[in-house]
Amino acid sequence: MSEMINELDLGVEISPEKNKVVGGTLYLVATPVGNLADISARAVKVLREVDFIAAEDTRNTMRLLSYLGIQKPMVSYFEHNKRTHGEMICERLCAGESCALVTDAGTPAISDPGEDIVALCAEKGIRVTSIPGACAAILALTLSGLPTGRFCFEGFLSADKKERRERLEKLKCDTRTTIFHEAPHKLKATLADMCEIFGENRRISLCRELTKLNEDIMRTTLDGAVAYYEENSPRGEYVLVVEGSAEGTEVSKKDDLCSLSVEDHVEHYISSGLSKKDAIKAVAKDRGVAKNDIYMMFAND
Repeated sequence: MSEMINELDLGVEISPEKNKVVGGTLYLVATPVGNLADISARAVKVLREVDFIAAEDTRNTMRLLSYLGIQKPMVSYFEHNKRTHGEMICERLCAGESCALVTDAGTPAISDPGEDIVALCAEKGIRVTSIPGACAAILALTLSGLPTGRFCFEGFLSADKKERRERLEKLKCDTRTTIFHEAPHKLKATLADMCEIFGENRRISLCRELTKLNEDIMRTTLDGAVAYYEENSPRGEYVLVVEGSAEGTEVSKKDDLCSLSVEDHVEHYISSGLSKKDAIKAVAKDRGVAKNDIYMMFAND
């Protein structure tokens, strides 16, 4: 492990003051999502030097620490004990100790209880800083082949069918690429609902085993994904990256056109090749008014 850290440090000048572990601070430490070699030198330094580590699952974190050659006191911090253990961790921070918060894989506070302790620290005036690293949602987005300029993260959808479908209905016309997490036992139901609500031709990338030896990126359409998993069993945790709505794009485009003056709106269609008469009809349709109302504005032209 020391060889790996030496390689990571090679040619990198690290300011000891900048990276000094300070008491009374909560460190959000990103951990690998699969390949343990993705851990950063700075993350290793913080894990070695903090007073204690708060872990989503202490057994999983123990395996990482063993790989790194680190022995450190740990406390558990997860969904079902976050209220009591969050207060306890904050008491220790207020007393001057330093703590590294880690999740099982990836960046803490993204779709996990870490967001609650960060909010609690903010309320109490406790310093929080983040040690950047892997994030499964961003990894999947970059591998998806879908637009990355505008996106939203939805995390896990509800296991309740009604709630899940209601959420998907609200996202139906969103033009942004949307990222979801999904468990294997819920994947088929989620894909079926997406296919029905979003439309079978909507593109999707299904990403699993990210950064691992058997990393798998499946780029297809929603109906293609449904058909595939009728014949194959889902395996592993998934990140689903779903194309934004083209229908929503048209709605957005129409809204942009309607923000123009009527004259500029008509000119837009004329410049695209329509006759003046057809351009006026198109403007009337966009604005939801009678075409005669638009005609009257140009009666003397």
